Amino acid sequence: MSTDMSGKICIVTGANAGIGKATAMELAKMGATVVMVCRSPERGGAALADIKQKSGNDSVDLMIADLSSMNSIRQFAADFKAKYKKLHVLINNAGVHLAEHILTVDGYECTFATNHLGYFLLTNLLLDVIKASAPARIINVSSEAHGLSKIYFDDLQLEKNFDGFRAYTQSKLANIMFTYELARRIEGTGVTVNCLHPGMVLTNMGRNSEDVRRVMQEAGDSILTPEEGAATSIYLATSPEVENVTGKYFDNKKAVKSSRKSYDQNSQQRLWELSEKLTGLVK
Repeated sequence: MSTDMSGKICIVTGANAGIGKATAMELAKMGATVVMVCRSPERGGAALADIKQKSGNDSVDLMIADLSSMNSIRQFAADFKAKYKKLHVLINNAGVHLAEHILTVDGYECTFATNHLGYFLLTNLLLDVIKASAPARIINVSSEAHGLSKIYFDDLQLEKNFDGFRAYTQSKLANIMFTYELARRIEGTGVTVNCLHPGMVLTNMGRNSEDVRRVMQEAGDSILTPEEGAATSIYLATSPEVENVTGKYFDNKKAVKSSRKSYDQNSQQRLWELSEKLTGLVK
């Protein structure tokens, strides 16, 4: 029996394909008002029409934002707040896995900017409306690949030694450390924040990466569909079982241990303070 999400307003970033679209579809089927955040109006529009038609839910909205751009994120947050007065679920799902060192409009390495700074800035800009909507939930999509990395504090943008897989794994570790630090900072507000590994899912995200293609080939039969990969995000967004659970890392709908490095509170705080400066939240 699925949870009735009628009256709940949910944001899903990267909602035009893959896990994001599957997540938005399921929330729409549960009756939620779903705000899809997509970069491409064309791909977003096609996904919007498909979700409305298949879910039978007309309360699905498309808003455009480039989550690698600080200005675009700020504009989206302002536009959302002008249109909606509540936010019960924020699912930070959008992500990239790039083979090359590409800089964003802000001059940051694109994987780090999109996968971590995008989560960080969007969440902080929406935190007031999320707190005002409590009980509310924040869900950050990470990856078990985080365990292969550390935070390269002396070279966050990997200018000295770029590798696409290193950039991706660092960003996914950052997602988890951000989750743990945020959970501490908002304790007692009625807002929970958790992160997850969706499983090995065949999506378009890693189509330009040799590392991803190799891992997928090795995974073989254990590769999940986007719908299967969305299951833990949906669980964390809707299940009564986790309504008071916060600051945890989930895999296959179960709280599990993340990497040893991810629990270093000094590193979590250092990453938070650096992220505040990089996103312009503090000068």
